[in-house]
Amino acid sequence: MTPSGTTSGGAPGPAGQPAWELLLPAAGAPARRRGRALQEALREAVRSGRLAAGTRLPSTRELAADLGVSRGLVTEAYEQLTAEGYLRGERGAGTWVGGAVRAGRVGAATGTGGGGRDPVAGVPDVRVDFRPGTPDLSLFPRSAWAAAQRSVLARLPHRALGYPDPRGLPELRGALAGMLARRRGVVADPERLVVCSGVAQASTLLGFVLRARGLRTVGVEDPGSPEHGRLFASTGMETVWLPLDGEGLRPEPLAASGVRAVVVTPSHQFPSGIGWSAERRAALLDWARTVGGYVLEDDYDGDFRYDRAPVGALQGLDPERVVYAGSVSKSLAPGLRLGWMLVPEALLDEVVERKRTMDLGNPVLDQAVLAEFVTRGGYDRQLRRCQRAYRERRDALLAALAARLPGTEVSGIAAGLHVIARVPARFGPPERFLARAAEAGVALRSLEEYGTARPSDGDVRLVIGYAHLSPSAVAEGVGLMAEAVEA
Repeated sequence: MTPSGTTSGGAPGPAGQPAWELLLPAAGAPARRRGRALQEALREAVRSGRLAAGTRLPSTRELAADLGVSRGLVTEAYEQLTAEGYLRGERGAGTWVGGAVRAGRVGAATGTGGGGRDPVAGVPDVRVDFRPGTPDLSLFPRSAWAAAQRSVLARLPHRALGYPDPRGLPELRGALAGMLARRRGVVADPERLVVCSGVAQASTLLGFVLRARGLRTVGVEDPGSPEHGRLFASTGMETVWLPLDGEGLRPEPLAASGVRAVVVTPSHQFPSGIGWSAERRAALLDWARTVGGYVLEDDYDGDFRYDRAPVGALQGLDPERVVYAGSVSKSLAPGLRLGWMLVPEALLDEVVERKRTMDLGNPVLDQAVLAEFVTRGGYDRQLRRCQRAYRERRDALLAALAARLPGTEVSGIAAGLHVIARVPARFGPPERFLARAAEAGVALRSLEEYGTARPSDGDVRLVIGYAHLSPSAVAEGVGLMAEAVEA
């Protein structure tokens, strides 16, 4: 195989060996898969550039003799790769490597593109990771989930494995509607519940629908989750920061912003941890009714309250103006990619059609397993298990901060999987604190990363996630922080 146009079997390859040696491992494969192995080896040799475009291959007879395989095997490989475009053949002129292939860059995509949630990306030698957003994945109920899977596979009829209703399996929508009405106080009509791949997909579905209706901007909380802005940007909408105070979204900037859609986290605001006051909830709904707007309620951790009963969802106050979204990402695992949205009647058909064209619906088996898990009480048991574990870890964090960084004020502790820690200025300034902590192997996020405010008092404001850490790891991390900033 040479690019010079000869058919010499002894032509050197890229490393100086005869070029057919690239194919020798395939020729030695077991007889039943030798033909496929030969095709894969030839295909990879062309892809990688080891067989360059324009290289003339030996005749089928010559290559078969060189490799010690049947001529029919080589003929079949040549024909298959010619049909795929890797080779080209001309009657009477031989077989050549085609020019359509371009080598791929192996390993080129090594990051998350700046928008991912890799828990350790970009921080070397992390010993303790306090960044928020991740539950304890070791708490996933493997045995109970496996039992639900076996039960579903045993009873699910064959016809159920066809293309699903894009809204979701009726049995799951019914189970979720009952659970959400009971636990979160929402108005949950199964016919208006859409199963989706988490709050992320709920946000993009709503974004596409609103943009098709002529909206071009959406309001987001300041401070708030950067993910909200990225998700709506992917639908072509721009975001407008809307400032918060200790009670929730401030009405005056909202009214002046000109937006007709907002994304909020009123039950446990992310990241500040506040619960919106009743007055601010009412004011937001009054605004939505006045401008004919919509509110996306991201109920990302509404089930996790430790010292008092959970605050009911905003959607229960006006289900025609609030799109309610939640998922199992914090209660079970984000990798399941299972969530839900309750949609106002006026938007329902458009959301369902967007869901249908986006992915035809969530996987049937996953939906059926979650329905089984919810109806048999497994989901409630999982929540109780997580609440006990997370309360213990929260208490360990509060004790460690009080002991090792005295004077630290902590807020947002009644709910959720993170707290806000305001460390006194004597441990700062903030840039030094974060740099010293990183050098000690502690990954942190400052509150300033989530909004536009830049306080000048010198205090260090941290958003500390604790749910994924054991009590001992929490104590170790705070100790490392304290030792680093006191050095």
